Amino acid sequence: MNQPQDQDAAARKSLRMIGPDPSNWVPNRPGIDHNVAIVGGGQTGCALAFALRRAGIGKVTILEMAPNEDRAGIWLNAARMTMLRTPKGLPGPELGIPALSFQGWYEARHGQDAYDAIERIKRTDWAEYLSWFKSFLGIAPRYSTHLARIEPADDHFRLHLKTPAGLTTETARKIILATGFRGGGERFIPDVLTRNLPSIRYSHTEDAIDFASLRGRTVGVIGAAASAFDAAGLALEHGAAAVHLFCRRDAVAATPVIGARFFAGAIDNYHQLPDADRWRHAVRFFRAGSMPTTDAIERAVKFPNFHLHLAAPWSHAAERDGHAETTINGTTYRLDHVIAGTGYSGDLAARPELQDFDGQIMRWRDRHTPAPAEQDEMLAAYPYLGAGHEFIEKTPGAAPLLKHIHVQNPSGFVSLGLPIGDIPCMKRDIPVITSRISADLFDADFEALRHRMVSEVPPAFTDAIYRTAVR
Repeated sequence: MNQPQDQDAAARKSLRMIGPDPSNWVPNRPGIDHNVAIVGGGQTGCALAFALRRAGIGKVTILEMAPNEDRAGIWLNAARMTMLRTPKGLPGPELGIPALSFQGWYEARHGQDAYDAIERIKRTDWAEYLSWFKSFLGIAPRYSTHLARIEPADDHFRLHLKTPAGLTTETARKIILATGFRGGGERFIPDVLTRNLPSIRYSHTEDAIDFASLRGRTVGVIGAAASAFDAAGLALEHGAAAVHLFCRRDAVAATPVIGARFFAGAIDNYHQLPDADRWRHAVRFFRAGSMPTTDAIERAVKFPNFHLHLAAPWSHAAERDGHAETTINGTTYRLDHVIAGTGYSGDLAARPELQDFDGQIMRWRDRHTPAPAEQDEMLAAYPYLGAGHEFIEKTPGAAPLLKHIHVQNPSGFVSLGLPIGDIPCMKRDIPVITSRISADLFDADFEALRHRMVSEVPPAFTDAIYRTAVR
C-alpha cells in the first residue's frame, strides 16, 4: 500500500497540468449574491460545483440542508446496499481527469491489483472517495441550510433560507436542483399504511430506521426493488425474528429493460428522441419493474427466517394490540413494524420550494397524449425538461424564469432516460448543464462581455525588442 503522503500526488499533478481554474468571467450584477445556487451537497451537487469552477463561472454556492457531511447525500444514510449497483468503471464526478476518479483514488491507496480484484465498489468506499473529492478540491457545501422557497424576482430568484442563525434571503440568477430522490416529489408510502396505521408502526426506506430496535421483532417489507431487499437483509442482520417481504407481482422483477438502450449513442442523444419514444421507454421501464441486484436478494434469502410473498399486494391494514395486522391471500400477518420500499412520487406539487411556480411548470401530461394502452398518471406528472435540464413554461411568457432552474434529480427520468442524479448519468449530464448555464449567462451579459472583448489591450512588447534588426 502506498504511503499516505504519496496518495494524492497524482491528483495534485493532474490539477497542475490542466492549469489553474479560470477566473470568473461572469460580470457582477448589483443585488445578486450568486450566479448559481446548487441545491444539494451530495455527489451531484459537488460535481457540478467543480464543473462550473472549471468553466470559469464564479459566485457559486451549494445549499445543503443536512447538518454535516455524513448526513448529506444517501451513501451513509438511506443507501443500505453492501456494493454499488453500477459497474465500477463508470465515469463519476472527475470530469475526465483520471487521478480524480474513484479508480485513481482507490489505486493510490490500495494499488492497481486491489482495484482489479474488486468486482463492484463498496458503498462505504464510495462514500469515503466522495468525501476526499470534496476535501481535495476545496468544495464546501453550506450545511444546515434549507431552501424553503424559490421566489421569482424580475430577472433573478430570491432564495428563502432556513439556517441555524434564523431565516434569511439571498439572490441567485441560476438554480440547479441536485436534490436526490425526493427532489421531484416526495416519498411514496401507500395509503393502506398512512390511513390505517399510526406513524410509529411504519417507515419508508429513506427514513433513519433504527434497525437495532428490530431485534427479535417481526418485520414486514412492502416492495421488491433493491431498497426493499436491502432493508430486509439489514433487519435480518440485526437479529429480526422474521422478515416478510410482500411483492405485488407474481415474480420479482428480473429483466433490466433499460439495458437495451444503455449504450453511448442512446444515452448521449436521448433527449433528441421523439416524445412518443421517450414516453414508451419510460412506460416499459415502470411496467417491467425496478429490479433488485442478485446480491441484494442473496443477502436476504440466506436467512431461513426470511419469507418472500409473491402476488401479495396490501389492500388493508389495522392496528391491533401494538401490531400492524393485514390479511393477504387468506393468511393474516401480525407485524411489529412495516417498511415501505415503495419509491417516490414524481409530483412537483409536493415540493414546497416550488410553490411559487405551482401550475406553471410543463408536465409530460401537458405535452404528450399517449395511446390508451400506454397511459400512466404517475409518469404524466413528471416535468417535461429542456435539453439543458431546464423547466419549461406551461404557458409561454407566464413564468420566464423557469428556464433558469435546472433539474438534476430523478424527476428528469422521463425526459432524459436515466436515473438522473445517479452515477450513470454524470458523464453526460454534468457537461450538458454546465454548458447551458455558461451559454445562458454569456447571452444575458453579452453587451458587457462584447465591450470586454473589444477593450484596449496593452502591447506585449515595444519596438525596442526588434529595432536593431530593422534595415
